[in-house]
Amino acid sequence: MTTRRTLLTGTAAVATGAFLGAPVAHAHRPKPTVVLVHGAFADASGWNDVATRLIRDGYPVITPANPLRSVSADAAYLASILATINGPVVLAAHSYGGIVISNAATGNANVKALVYVAAFVPDAGETLLGLQTKYLGSRLNEAALDFRPYGEGLVDGYIKKDVFRDVFAADVPRTTTALMWAGQRPADARTLGEPSGAPAWKAIPSWYLVARNDQVLPAAAQRFMARRAGSQVREVGASHVAMISQPAVTADLITRAAR
Repeated sequence: MTTRRTLLTGTAAVATGAFLGAPVAHAHRPKPTVVLVHGAFADASGWNDVATRLIRDGYPVITPANPLRSVSADAAYLASILATINGPVVLAAHSYGGIVISNAATGNANVKALVYVAAFVPDAGETLLGLQTKYLGSRLNEAALDFRPYGEGLVDGYIKKDVFRDVFAADVPRTTTALMWAGQRPADARTLGEPSGAPAWKAIPSWYLVARNDQVLPAAAQRFMARRAGSQVREVGASHVAMISQPAVTADLITRAAR
């Protein structure tokens, strides 16, 4: 009887200790899926060096093709991709991709963090053109673009070859920017004036990487949007394509958001 009573008493003590917060083993928490969204005049390959680092660190990574047809259609497309992902998601976007994730993540409880890399962070009703020209300094104007019609009354915009590197990616080797220009994916010109919807950043924590040497989206505009969104901000001396010229810094910010 004494032995049995001692065992029962010991078991009760262990149970009580557990309820009082004694250390217990926790199941390993899986890492969130990181979805990397490219912007206009680019494709998913711009994220390659960042994705390599994230995959090496054990993160599931998806870099979908952004259609670049309209804000609403692109956001709906991305939202449909997000709906197929189980578990938590971290969304990271570059440039125009920022307006896409700001709309696509709205109402999605799985999205735990938003990361903006030299990206647009619009409020409801704002446009790309309005934010790009809010502060002086952008060199991506009508004179820097080639316009090519497609379909019935529709127009795509491409950055001209002679200004592509200086405007878009001045800190990237010329051999790389030559390929980037050749393979650039255009944006439908209508995206510039299409109002954004209700922004996800009002309900989801955000991080922002400001590219101080950006010739597309002025750093002042980036700081304004990041401050308004309450983002955790980091700055780097980089061109507009900070995820290409500064992949380690970009990947580090994303992993911080993913913790």
